[in-house]
Amino acid sequence: MNAYSFLDVHAAISGPGGNLPLTGEEAGAAEEGITIEPVGDKSTMTEGADGSYMHSLHASKAGRVTVRLLKVSDVNARLQAMYDFQTGSAARHGRNTITIRDTARGDVVTCAGCAFAAPPTLSYGKTAGTVDWTFHAGRIDRTLGSGTPER
Repeated sequence: MNAYSFLDVHAAISGPGGNLPLTGEEAGAAEEGITIEPVGDKSTMTEGADGSYMHSLHASKAGRVTVRLLKVSDVNARLQAMYDFQTGSAARHGRNTITIRDTARGDVVTCAGCAFAAPPTLSYGKTAGTVDWTFHAGRIDRTLGSGTPER
């Protein structure tokens, strides 16, 4: 399969204070969509004085998830309510799960132990723009599909 469409991407967040869609008509995802990135390298290479080398494999699967929504999306208010609720107590902080699935490609990304990194930067200008929500994820498990659609 040689095609991709954001219409096939389904993402949601669940955690203390809410379960919300992050894609679909209800979400109002911005053109830039969702980004998942590691916070560090999986390996460190150490080089010896004689040219020898050693690789050190790191166990971390931590990362950062950025969700970009249109300024007018109702999900912004719901995420703000979740943020306010979760940052009010350590008992509720860092307990979100974000799941992203591309049903046409077979991709599945599960981000566990997610915490709001900070409230989003807000801009008010000539055009509405986007609201970017960033989460720190304790563990990101990803499976990239073969391009075979789900039935």
